[in-house]
Amino acid sequence: MIKKQESLDYHAKGRPGKIGIVPTKSCLTPRELRTAYLPGATYPASEIVEDPSAVFRYTSRGNLVGVVTDGSAVPGLGNVGPHAAKPMQEGMAILYKHLADIDVFDLELNQEGVDAFVETVRMLEPTFGGINLKDLRAPQGLQIYDRLRQELAIPVYHENLYSTAVVASAALLNALELSGKRIEDVRVVICGAGTVGIGCARLLRRLGVKPENCLMYNIDGLVHEDQEDLHEYAREFASSSPLRTLGEGLSGADVFIGASAGNLLTMDHIRSMNRFPVVFALAMPVPEIEYEVVRASRQDAIVATGLGQYPNAILDLLSFPYIFRGALDVQSTSITEGMLLAAARSLAELAREDVPEEVERAYGGQRFAFGPEYLLPKPLDPRIFVRESAAVAQQAIAEGVANLTIQMQEYEGRLSVRLGTGREKMRELLMRARQKRTRVVFTEGANETILRACSQLLDEEIASPILLGSEPEIRQHIERLGLDLGGVTFVDPDTSPHFKTYCEEYFRMRQRHGVIAATASDRMRQPDYFGAMMLHSGHADMMIAGSSTHFTGTLNTIMEVVGPAPGISRVSSHHMVLMPNEVVVMADCAVNIDPDAEQLAEIALQVAATSRSLGVEPRVAMLSFSNFGGNSHRFSHKVQEAVEIIGEKAPDLEIDGEMQLATARNRDLRNAIFPFARLTGDANVLVFPDLQSGNLTMQSLNYMGDAVSIGPLLMGTRLPVHILQYGSTVEDVVNLTTVGIVEMPESRPFASL
Repeated sequence: MIKKQESLDYHAKGRPGKIGIVPTKSCLTPRELRTAYLPGATYPASEIVEDPSAVFRYTSRGNLVGVVTDGSAVPGLGNVGPHAAKPMQEGMAILYKHLADIDVFDLELNQEGVDAFVETVRMLEPTFGGINLKDLRAPQGLQIYDRLRQELAIPVYHENLYSTAVVASAALLNALELSGKRIEDVRVVICGAGTVGIGCARLLRRLGVKPENCLMYNIDGLVHEDQEDLHEYAREFASSSPLRTLGEGLSGADVFIGASAGNLLTMDHIRSMNRFPVVFALAMPVPEIEYEVVRASRQDAIVATGLGQYPNAILDLLSFPYIFRGALDVQSTSITEGMLLAAARSLAELAREDVPEEVERAYGGQRFAFGPEYLLPKPLDPRIFVRESAAVAQQAIAEGVANLTIQMQEYEGRLSVRLGTGREKMRELLMRARQKRTRVVFTEGANETILRACSQLLDEEIASPILLGSEPEIRQHIERLGLDLGGVTFVDPDTSPHFKTYCEEYFRMRQRHGVIAATASDRMRQPDYFGAMMLHSGHADMMIAGSSTHFTGTLNTIMEVVGPAPGISRVSSHHMVLMPNEVVVMADCAVNIDPDAEQLAEIALQVAATSRSLGVEPRVAMLSFSNFGGNSHRFSHKVQEAVEIIGEKAPDLEIDGEMQLATARNRDLRNAIFPFARLTGDANVLVFPDLQSGNLTMQSLNYMGDAVSIGPLLMGTRLPVHILQYGSTVEDVVNLTTVGIVEMPESRPFASL
């Protein structure tokens, strides 16, 4: 559960808000400044005067969407006005960019009337490639939508009206396929006559549900023809049916779609439905009936909610980013219901296909197959971006609303490389980490950063934290910070029942290395030693140390108790670097000062294996200041020797060197000057020749680059243990813990505390 203070901190920390403008062109030199503004900008402006469509070639308009609201119907809050609507709007902007690489300006209008709202947006049309209406109360929002669709020559989309409806339609197509029912034969009950309910009803009719078989209910019961207070959009679905109550409508019904409020349905309602009932309880945050209650009511029920923790989650983010991606890419003048149905059908068809192994790995190795608990593709499925966007674009062309005609196979290829793995990698790793239920001991249990990170780890179900230290002292910090750490384990080394056993075991391990019994007892009172012995004894699965201690001192402690894994001569480290379009793994940037050729080869082999565990197929570059023998120096010689050693030990590994960073990461440069290089693509695993070059590169990325680095993560230790660096943030701790869990080998025998 997201805590209030946690959310406030997230939105306020650093630069307030969640979005900003990032230049897409260099603008550093005086010449570039003049090219970007005056006189340079006059030339594309002149081209646009001659050909207005050139605006899409020379400006960002073709990839820019305006998300517009007046704040009159913000989910869970109601009519809160434009200022309070802005956090939700910025959230939409992030989703558009993250999921479909679409830029967004969020517009919060202080306009109450339909005419004023429409006129404001109409005047802004030249700025945007499309308009997304959001959180507008009915019926005014629907009137605004209709007016803007008529008056603008760019696509207008009502997110509340159609996003959920598209995903629910896809799920329903597959549910009916499984139950052997034809859509023209089923009776559908829609609970909720607001914007979402109306959108669902519209698309279901387009799919083939007969008007007389679609019953809509609101708080007063059936939306019927005798009601005088219905607005025109609800009246479209008014019925003359005698089934005036929701209970009467559900009796014998085939489908229930909820867009209303929580806990309206009972087990008896579900039991009264026809055989193989389809129940989509989509109210948020509490559905009309809980998932488990439906399953307990009927074994033959097919169930979905809007909650992500259950199968068949009907999430609107499966629709709107990809619908707009397809519409923008063909410069569509509108988003038609035909395009929406194309999006729905693409989702339905994708769910019937075999699920790629990478998707199953992202969800902890779960097996997915089309069936009652897999009606929709998972949000992490990268195929959605390509399939749904392409389906929408193709439908726009077929309906004649597209200004561009594209070759579909080529378009799908461009889509497949538009979003790289960097954007999705942490979500994938988080899902994998959640499956392991790892006990992670944190040696600095009273540290504020650690406590905040543990709150997130518990909330996301990533790990089961164990905090070392005095329990009363740690609880005081928890109370002061207002955190909920229910489920955390407290271990005080001074009072632990395992203290004596740990002392004896440590003494046994180190008695021939200058340690006497008294020294063992003193060291067990130090959190790093005690935590390492917990790990050694099987009372924890992973250890996180450091943050406010010296890295080298903590590493020495770890080497005493944990040591290297069998067959490993030297422990090393790596960082995982998330960039907008890819993931790069770097080693060794934290441990080994000047490894020799054998050690460098061992580091490369370890980091290649680690990359595979993270789902990154390695293309390894052994870095140097020289390229392929261009300089004769011992620094480059050891890299050359390391490459030879690796070639003998792992002949199938894609690796090359010695090479400069530019050569490793620039395919054009590599192909032009070094066509013999063995890398088939740009290197995604970079092995540095010494600690100085690796550490400085990593710090440059952290403090001057646009990348997220996670690490250092130790490689080659006998047991999973990692060390935080000075100044680690809550995000650093959570990310490092998550990646460390994913990298862990299979669990060893469990030892109870």
